[in-house]
Order: sequence, then C-alpha cells, then structure tokens
Amino acid sequence: MTIAIGDTLPAATLVRMTADGPEKVDTKDYFAGRRIALFSVPGAFTPTCSAKHLPGFIDKADALKAKGIDEVVGTAVNDAFVMGAWGESAGADGKVTLLADGNGDFVRALGLEFDGSAYGMGVRGKRFSMVVNDGKIEKLFVEAPGEFRVSSAEYMLAEL
Repeated sequence: MTIAIGDTLPAATLVRMTADGPEKVDTKDYFAGRRIALFSVPGAFTPTCSAKHLPGFIDKADALKAKGIDEVVGTAVNDAFVMGAWGESAGADGKVTLLADGNGDFVRALGLEFDGSAYGMGVRGKRFSMVVNDGKIEKLFVEAPGEFRVSSAEYMLAEL
C-alpha cells in the first residue's frame, strides 16, 4: 500500500555519513516533533537527480525554512558512502541532509519503490517529495515515471 497524506511515516533505519563514519538514523525519532521537507531520488549521481533535484533543494533550502520547514532531507537507495560523496560534491552541507536507504527498506515501507532492473539499477525509490510534520505526511508529491515536476523544490515551495 502506498503512503498517503495523513499517514504516519513508517519506522525504518536510514544511514547518514558523518565525520566519524556512517551513523544509523531511526525515522520515528528523526522526524518526531519537527516539520521536514523530504525528497527521494532514484539514485545519487544520476543525471536529473544531480543536475536538477538535489541542486533545487540546496538552492531553495532557506526559502523552505522561511515557510516553516525545520530541515530539508534527501534520500536514495544508495549506501551512506555514496550519499556522503554526492552531498559533498553538490555542496549540500548545511542545506540538505542526505540519508541513505541502502537496501530500499524505507521506500518499500512507503510503497514508493520501483524495479529499475531493466536499467541495471535493481529496486529503487520513485522520485517524490513530501512534507512530514511530527512524523505524519502533510503533503505528498509523487512523480509519474520519467517525469520531474511535482517533486521539485520549486513545486513544494509553491504548495507551502
């Protein structure tokens, strides 16, 4: 079943890269008591994700925070080392926190996974964004396959 507005974010363990190495992040604790703009991409370092999706959230992080967002978080079905390198190369530090969903458990729990095996990618997360307010889905924007429109930072900002 796909997650919907009003649902509670499922419990999962994501991983963020720190100066001391990978650190586990429990979604229940991480999203509690805060309003977070969360976006997901099919893969770090992939064309649209690197050229448009992540840069848009980096550029609009301050504007999103001015609209009541406490933190901007991005995720992908990649390991923490790849996500850390992607964030560093894009200049995300201080703007966007990147959390790895290495095995795709989080996107599966959301019901937002897709099979990219035909492209050599295995199971990945669909391209989407959402506003999570104290662990509950406040807004949800899921892209149609191959599109990049409703999950963008600009679209989210216009909807806040």
